[in-house]
Amino acid sequence: MTTPVLFDVPGPKARRRIRIGTAVGVLVVVVIAALVLVRLAGNGQLEPQRWAVLFDPASQVPQALGQALLRTLQVAIVGMVLATVLGLLLAVGRLSEHRWVRVVVTTLIEFFRAVPLLVLIFALYFLLPKFGIRLSAFWALVGGLVLYNAAVLAEIFRAGILSVDRGQREAAYGLGMRKTQVMTLVLLPQAVRRMLPVLIAQLVVLLKDTSLGFIISFPELLRGARGLVEFFTLQFGNQYTFQLYVAAAVIYIAINLVLSWLARYVERRTRGNAKTAATTPTELPADVQMGGGGGVVPTVR
Repeated sequence: MTTPVLFDVPGPKARRRIRIGTAVGVLVVVVIAALVLVRLAGNGQLEPQRWAVLFDPASQVPQALGQALLRTLQVAIVGMVLATVLGLLLAVGRLSEHRWVRVVVTTLIEFFRAVPLLVLIFALYFLLPKFGIRLSAFWALVGGLVLYNAAVLAEIFRAGILSVDRGQREAAYGLGMRKTQVMTLVLLPQAVRRMLPVLIAQLVVLLKDTSLGFIISFPELLRGARGLVEFFTLQFGNQYTFQLYVAAAVIYIAINLVLSWLARYVERRTRGNAKTAATTPTELPADVQMGGGGGVVPTVR
């Protein structure tokens, strides 16, 4: 069977044009970067003593940025765990056979996907106290991230579950498995394997969205850098503003690069595991492997 091709393979002239375009693009980027460095050097922003403050313990900058990073990771980790759990529950609810459950869950998912994340954070932090419910800045930020990302993750989980071949579900029901067993033992393991790269990519987005805590004065990484800028501005003027913001940006970039690398690594591993699983029988619990007459029922592939 011939694999369909969605595009024409570039010919010699097209490949030459691609190489020329790539070279021109790289040259433009290098020229822009050089101009920026020249401008920064002219303003004295590249002087070593200005950057040394980022690594001097006496300046308290490393400690302050480290604490801000820790708070950012705390929000991100708690938000990731709760959003993943809630997203999975919403996805299962949207796939329910009961119509009223599907309607309610679908309404919730579409609502929280449509509302901007910043509005959710504002509502949790400023609106709920009017009804007697007060949340700290930490939980208001976590709550907004969880509600928004759970709705997005629910659609990712739902798409992954529906992508599993229908025959898998029918074969599992044919073996006498209950709905819960079909979902947890047959559908979810295969769906999660396919969804992992997309899930990790969404969690990268969640991590970057923690910077919105700046709006409600939560001392995350961006707010911590801003606090340092304000302190040093009072002491030394704008001498270290650029360096402090660059340090915060580099930390964000480093964390996101690690998560992106993890997504690519997981994708490679899942591809290898999928090929292995294609030639290995799926293990099922003993109570569903045994047929009604005591014989062993062939496992689902």
